[in-house]
Amino acid sequence: MNKNTFKQLSSIDVKGKVEKKGKHDYISWATAWHLVKTEFPDAQRKVYECNETGLNFFTDGRTAYVKVGITVEDVEHIDYLPVMDFRNKSLPIDKVTSMDINTTIQRSTAKAIAMHGLGLSLWIGEDLNKVVSEPTLTPEKDVKAKPLNLVLDIGDENWVKVLKFVTANKELGLPKIVKTLETKYSIKAMVKKELSKHV
Repeated sequence: MNKNTFKQLSSIDVKGKVEKKGKHDYISWATAWHLVKTEFPDAQRKVYECNETGLNFFTDGRTAYVKVGITVEDVEHIDYLPVMDFRNKSLPIDKVTSMDINTTIQRSTAKAIAMHGLGLSLWIGEDLNKVVSEPTLTPEKDVKAKPLNLVLDIGDENWVKVLKFVTANKELGLPKIVKTLETKYSIKAMVKKELSKHV
C-alpha cells in the first residue's frame, strides 16, 4: 500500500475548527479524532499504562507524564506529555488529580494525531515560543539559583538511584531518559553508554 497518510492528513483544512486557549491555537482532541477516523476508520488510540503501577500515567517521583500512541495505517506515533497546570508548568506529583491526568491524555491524543499530519502547523514554533518566553533570572535572584548539575559517574553514590529510574522508565527510550537525568546531572558519553545497557 503506497498511501501517503501524512500528506493526506496534513492537507485537511482545519480553519474553522481551531479554538483558542490564551495565546495558543489548538484543535480539540475530539475534533482531531473525528477528522482522523473519517479518513482512516481503522485508526487506533492507545493510552499506555505504567507496568509497575497499572496506572495510566508515569512518574519520576517528582512530576507525572502520560504516553499516548495513535496508529494510522499500521504506523504508530507516540506522544509523551507532562501533566501541567493552567500556566503549562509541570504539576508536582502530590498535586496531580485524576482530572489532570484525563485532560493531559486528551491533549496528548491531539499531539499524537498532529504527528500524523493533521493540524501539525498549529504546533510549529511551540518549543521556540517556550524558550523565548522563559523568564531570565535577575542577578539578585541568581545568587539563590541552584548549583550546577552534579557529575554522574558509574558506581558513585547516585548510581544505584539512577539505575532504578532508568529501569522503571525503559519505555521512554534512552534519549528521553538522558534528557530527564540531565536536568540534575552532567553525564559523560561513557556513562551514557553504560546507561544504554539498562534500557
